[in-house]
Amino acid sequence: MNRRESLKALGFIAAGSGLLTAACNTKDAKNTTAANADKLPGVQDFEYERTARLKEEKFFDEHEMATITVLADIIIPKDSKSGSASEAGVPDFIEFIVKDLPDNKIPMRGGLRWLDLQTKRRHGNVFIKCDTKDQLALIDEIAYPELAKPEMQQGAAFFH
Repeated sequence: MNRRESLKALGFIAAGSGLLTAACNTKDAKNTTAANADKLPGVQDFEYERTARLKEEKFFDEHEMATITVLADIIIPKDSKSGSASEAGVPDFIEFIVKDLPDNKIPMRGGLRWLDLQTKRRHGNVFIKCDTKDQLALIDEIAYPELAKPEMQQGAAFFH
């Protein structure tokens, strides 16, 4: 037997054993597939369980989520071609990321608080209750860290 015939025979053996294994496990495979239909390929069970746990937890309160929603929609507003950031689920994604990467919890909560303190000082109200023009004026002051005034650096670091 030459090399080509040997490789061909090994290929047939491998294919045959794969088909035999698949045929024997069809019932188990269907049960597993049905149970894991909502799992992404390549995601291990412990990762799936951790993600499910994180999705159930709440970190931000209602006011903070409303502020995140306004900010997200300022950054990515709805236009004639596409929906807004909030319509795409960005606020929920931000909450998930903060829970997934806990080092971001304090900076995020601090940044949201900073926005409220600034608008309360300037306009007598928290960020989400201010007029759009007042919200945008504050965001313009912190959107570009290299241009932000020294007293706005904390907000610029948060927004960045």
